[in-house]
Amino acid sequence: MCNRYKKPSKPEEEITVETIRKLPPMYFTNITGGEPFIREDLADIVRELYKKSDRIVISTNGFFTDRIIALCNEFPNVGIRISIEGLEETNNAIRGLDDGFNKGYETLKKLVETNHPDVGFGMTVQDANAHDLVSLYKLSDEMNMEFATASLHNSFYFVEAKNIIKDRPMVAQSFENLINELLKSNSPKKWFRAYFNHGLINYIYGQKRLLPCDMAFDTFFIDPYGDVMPCNGTKEKEVMGNLVTDDWDTLWNSEQAEKVRAKVRNCDRQCWMIGSVSPAMKKYIWVPAAWVVKHKFLRYFKDKKYSMYENKICRDLRDGKVTKEELDALSTCDLNAVASDGLKQI
Repeated sequence: MCNRYKKPSKPEEEITVETIRKLPPMYFTNITGGEPFIREDLADIVRELYKKSDRIVISTNGFFTDRIIALCNEFPNVGIRISIEGLEETNNAIRGLDDGFNKGYETLKKLVETNHPDVGFGMTVQDANAHDLVSLYKLSDEMNMEFATASLHNSFYFVEAKNIIKDRPMVAQSFENLINELLKSNSPKKWFRAYFNHGLINYIYGQKRLLPCDMAFDTFFIDPYGDVMPCNGTKEKEVMGNLVTDDWDTLWNSEQAEKVRAKVRNCDRQCWMIGSVSPAMKKYIWVPAAWVVKHKFLRYFKDKKYSMYENKICRDLRDGKVTKEELDALSTCDLNAVASDGLKQI
């Protein structure tokens, strides 16, 4: 799934608060890892980022409960997303931690008990856990938590090139079930999340993105070394510049940055991750809005508002017009590849 933990950065090489101060104003920031709460100066980083960013969400495994609670007490608006890959047995098998589910779940419960306003699960859906998808969503709904989804991707950031969905109809059926649960709700936010999950079905079948990718134009990713990239979904690192050595305006407007943007415009990876899709949904709001109107309101009296077979590619696989092997070839999985780890060469 994600092997980032096998190739960690070295603390002495990582960026400091001084580099964070060079960042431009941002409407949203996601702090991810690895595991962000390993950084003992995380509170200093968040404090500095709040001078730059309207909203901050931290993705974590939930193990550092005391640190998480302390940070949330200091920053009551910070979002926390704890990665949980299914119910207890499934999560622990995928993550290889005997008590992983309980540890993450206990952290979530403590955050709820303190009335922290922005708490949720994050689940990477795959063959091994798709059967738990709706159950985990219902658990989050009962606790009044956010529920974020993703599927398997390959990139230098994940230190993985061989991720692939093997049973697409089964996984897509789980997404369909979740989409219908989301459309039943009275929350507009969940209706638009239904659209995002519709896009995940499209993605696992290897189809063109439903929305344009504007990474490196509207958004960016910065790694522990200060390297600024369009995103964390590329096969190799595509570096626009380094914020340790450059100021932001010089980096963002550089010739190298323009070369990377040209690559983005010709990227064929068709990623569908929230980091690139969320800003695209806002920028091209009429596309998901039309989908929501169709599925929530024009089908208001239907018990089942969505079917994965609305997607032609799903029907084509079902009807034998395309083979599993042909769809496998459309994925970014490369069984012969040696995954890049994205580490800076010193």
